[in-house]
Amino acid sequence: MRFTLSSSALNSRLQTLAKVINSKNTMPILECFMFEVNGNTLSITASDSENLMRSSVNLDDHDGEGRFAVPNRTILDAVKELPEQPLTFNVDNVTNQIVISYQNGVYNFMFQSAEEYPITQGVSDAASVITVSSSILSDNINRSIFATAIDELRPVMNGIYFDLTPESLAIVASDGHKLVRNRNFNVKSETPASFILPKKPATLLKNVLAKDDSDVVIKFDDRRAEINFADGKLVCRLIEGRYPNYNSVIPKNNPNQLTIDRKAMLSALRRVMPFASESSELIRLHLESGKLELSSEDIDFATSAKETLTCEYNGQNMNIGFKGSSLSDILSNLEGDEITMELADPSRAGIILPAEKREDEDVLMLIMPILLND
Repeated sequence: MRFTLSSSALNSRLQTLAKVINSKNTMPILECFMFEVNGNTLSITASDSENLMRSSVNLDDHDGEGRFAVPNRTILDAVKELPEQPLTFNVDNVTNQIVISYQNGVYNFMFQSAEEYPITQGVSDAASVITVSSSILSDNINRSIFATAIDELRPVMNGIYFDLTPESLAIVASDGHKLVRNRNFNVKSETPASFILPKKPATLLKNVLAKDDSDVVIKFDDRRAEINFADGKLVCRLIEGRYPNYNSVIPKNNPNQLTIDRKAMLSALRRVMPFASESSELIRLHLESGKLELSSEDIDFATSAKETLTCEYNGQNMNIGFKGSSLSDILSNLEGDEITMELADPSRAGIILPAEKREDEDVLMLIMPILLND
């Protein structure tokens, strides 16, 4: 079997798929990429036994069809240093040897039989289906993944929750201290359905989804999801269990509203955070009409910092405390020039929203307060 393809096209697919492969595998074959030539298309597959990702690349020329498994480190290191040029693969199924010819040289190495490569089971015929724009899904995962937990006791919190209802598709993540809820009103279903996507496949999708209007089709049942996108497919095992009622923790009446430049607040926060206690990371916000004061202190090391910003604030004078890193994460993952913070009192969660909202979506982030010893 012989085929020719672009070195840069191959390298870009391999770099993405390499993130699927674990450093330690129970099966040695999972340290390989599986190559499959079918017609004028090369499909490349990577798996860690729980997640399988496949990507395709067009061939410039081919003679014959077949499958073989290539050691990931060998092919990655060989291809990544090559400038853009045609690569010709000659695959000998008798000796299990591959010869890759390029402009000024040749690579020669062994491959493994693809028969040993595990076949990942797909979703059942009764699977639910969600179709969503690639750019919207990419944005929602990017905005949410930072809020997932690392919790062995509650594994459901370690993923991103997809909640399909007759009103919207909500994409939610929370670690108990902060929460992100993205709702898209263009995607909905009369039959409610939901699943929890683990962090690893979510990260893989974040890196591979195009920022365009192409459709991503998600098929899922109780155990697995199959996600088809423009350049390939991801099949993954889902987190089993019931996700908490996220809407119940979002406070409804928040009369105190602050509107401020997002980047200015984020910059000020980063300047005062180094002076906060390492254990609590407490940042104190003092709010009064037209003014926001951020302050921090570490009594043990006798350090403190304070910075004042101008803002729009409608509400009672208030002191409220938040964990600095959580607040910084939220401000970093919101878009837009200005944000609105809605507060009830210093003991209840604060809601942070982009000041400018799109018609078809609703983005909300929530942060739990740290009680102050005033």
